[in-house]
Amino acid sequence: MNPLIVLIGGFFMLVALRVNIGFALILASLIVMVMEGLPLASVINQMYSNINSFTLLAVPFFMFLGRILNSGSITQRLLDVSNASVGHIRGGLGHVNVFVSMIFASLSGSAAADTASIGSILIPAMKRAGYSPAFSAALTAASSTLGVIIPPSIILIVYGAFGNVSIGALFLGGVVPGLTIGVSMMVYTYLVALREGYPALPFPGLPALRTALWRGAAAMLIPVFVLGGVIGGIFTPTEAAISAVLWALILTLILFRDVPVAQIPKLLVAATLDFSVPLFTVAGAGIFGWPIAYLGAARIVVEFITAVSSDPTVIILMLIGFLLLVGTVLNPISAVLIFLPIIQGLGDLAGMNPVHMGVLATITLSVGLITPPYGICLLIAAQIADVPLGRAMLAVLPIVGLTISIAVLSVFFPGLVLALPRLAFPTVFT
Repeated sequence: MNPLIVLIGGFFMLVALRVNIGFALILASLIVMVMEGLPLASVINQMYSNINSFTLLAVPFFMFLGRILNSGSITQRLLDVSNASVGHIRGGLGHVNVFVSMIFASLSGSAAADTASIGSILIPAMKRAGYSPAFSAALTAASSTLGVIIPPSIILIVYGAFGNVSIGALFLGGVVPGLTIGVSMMVYTYLVALREGYPALPFPGLPALRTALWRGAAAMLIPVFVLGGVIGGIFTPTEAAISAVLWALILTLILFRDVPVAQIPKLLVAATLDFSVPLFTVAGAGIFGWPIAYLGAARIVVEFITAVSSDPTVIILMLIGFLLLVGTVLNPISAVLIFLPIIQGLGDLAGMNPVHMGVLATITLSVGLITPPYGICLLIAAQIADVPLGRAMLAVLPIVGLTISIAVLSVFFPGLVLALPRLAFPTVFT
């Protein structure tokens, strides 16, 4: 049997059997390595070399940051800012949901953390206000995926670290598409609210808005540390993540005093456990990538797609379709690590800028967070809303269509992604 079929088929069979993705990567690789007579002694070296990355250290710090934000009053302060800013528009709580997700995305970079923290507060409130439970779950899950796109994005960090692409440029590339998707969700929410008669919250007045902004201003400085530091060349992504964590600790322990010092070790342990699963996946991908490269999988996929069409636009659209399918069964980190050679190979073949390709792949893979069977964000939101997953899936389909449309739009209008990186890094894009 073709070893490449054994490798890919074995991996997806193990995933279908609910085997941990890291173990599935390792086991499928070991079978093919034995078949091909590759040295098993190099397995540990491959695992270690894949996780031996200073840039990768940014991920656990951003996970720790998310834990800190959710443990004190920062999340509530951001909700107050969102409520005072957009809550008075028709469908007010829905707009608050999307708006706070856009802010939260620029702080923690984690979609699942956004769904759990924001959803546990807003979904019950939306249900009490008369919103459909399915719509409440769908909007919460969909808006939380903005954490994958709007910087600092953990997926963009992984893509940049392993794809040798500027993380600062990737961060900037995700800003406009992420905000565009967020605004499109708010427009959709407004139209649904008009159709269903969902209410608007009363406008609290300019003094209340100023108060909310003042109370949330210190927390909203966190993106300044991250984006400003990375783009300005002051920090590496890891150092920026550490700076953001230190600022969040200063806020929660000293300024706001709403988290006891004794709780910090528990949050650190929880963040470490959160990171253990993706870290093991990264290690497993180090082994999986070896037989993938040895067997020429990237070359085979590229040849297959180019046999269908050599038109650059068609190649990228086929890649989008491929990534949409992959995203339904793999989390975005795993998908990037496994299929990065294929993504970059097809991007190069189509003449697409590496930054554009990285952001496009990230947007496309984010859809998998709200589409079964993986769909972790939709699963969390549906559980909070106490609504069947099927109903939540039907409610989220229009928003999925919006996200895919904006991804496709960026193919035809590259400036949507590249305008800001070109301004910040003119020498790189000459």
